[in-house]
Amino acid sequence: MKPYLRWFVLGGTLFFLAKALKDNWQQVAEIRIDGRGGIFLAIALTVTIIAHLWSSVVWFSILKEFNQPVKISWAIPVYLKTNIAKYLPGNVWHFYGRISAATKAGISVEIATLSVLLEPLLMVAAALIVASISYSQQSWAWQLLGLGAVLIGVHPKFLNPAIAFASSLKFKEKKSKKPVFVLKKYPWRILVADIIFVGIRGTGFLLTLTSVTTVEIEQINLLFSAFCLAWVLGLIVPGSPGGVGVFEATAIALLKNDFSPGILLTAVAFYRLVSILAESLAAGVACLDKNAVAE
Repeated sequence: MKPYLRWFVLGGTLFFLAKALKDNWQQVAEIRIDGRGGIFLAIALTVTIIAHLWSSVVWFSILKEFNQPVKISWAIPVYLKTNIAKYLPGNVWHFYGRISAATKAGISVEIATLSVLLEPLLMVAAALIVASISYSQQSWAWQLLGLGAVLIGVHPKFLNPAIAFASSLKFKEKKSKKPVFVLKKYPWRILVADIIFVGIRGTGFLLTLTSVTTVEIEQINLLFSAFCLAWVLGLIVPGSPGGVGVFEATAIALLKNDFSPGILLTAVAFYRLVSILAESLAAGVACLDKNAVAE
């Protein structure tokens, strides 16, 4: 069922986006980017590049958490070069690239596999934390309950089984082994680093939206919350390499009551362009490093 589910998700999101564009193409056509908008897009691109650099540092920190003798000058280029592979069908090739590069650097396949599984799981937890904090509602009890659930969920007692389950889904080859190493302490440092990453990515989205419309201060929390939820769905929903389609459809659905459809369609299209360009530029610069080997 998995291949059919992927096509169903991809087809559904593309249909939603195509219908939204068909119904609002006149609004989209009327939007113009002036000099101010261009400056905001340039800043958004810079901020998004910084976010990817920071996420490579987070991966390096995960490897150091497991006492691996790796250098940050090796980890950053490997991460950035493999990152662009997430847009290939299957949405796992960036993981394979990092595992391959890590094993060539002398890291065991078990720890390499654990590092690439732990990274997205903690990113999801970080995004949910930011979303719960950003979401404005009268009942703080529900927000505290949700925040507590996420914080408990990344405790090693619950996170280790989740990593083992993710390993069984992502890496099924007979030669591959499930990671035998587990977390022995609460991953506070990595979680905080991922929260910073999500904050930087959300800022890039906010700047992109600002390039096409005016954003009020009271809307910032809503935008961060919507971005986090859309980004999480784009990360975890199968059949969407790099979250293409799922992120855009979710962001439009969550923000349609606060911004016009034409504005949202333009903003999510620009943000996707900014994201891909940022990842491509970062990967291109990383490829200049001859010492980092990634396949």
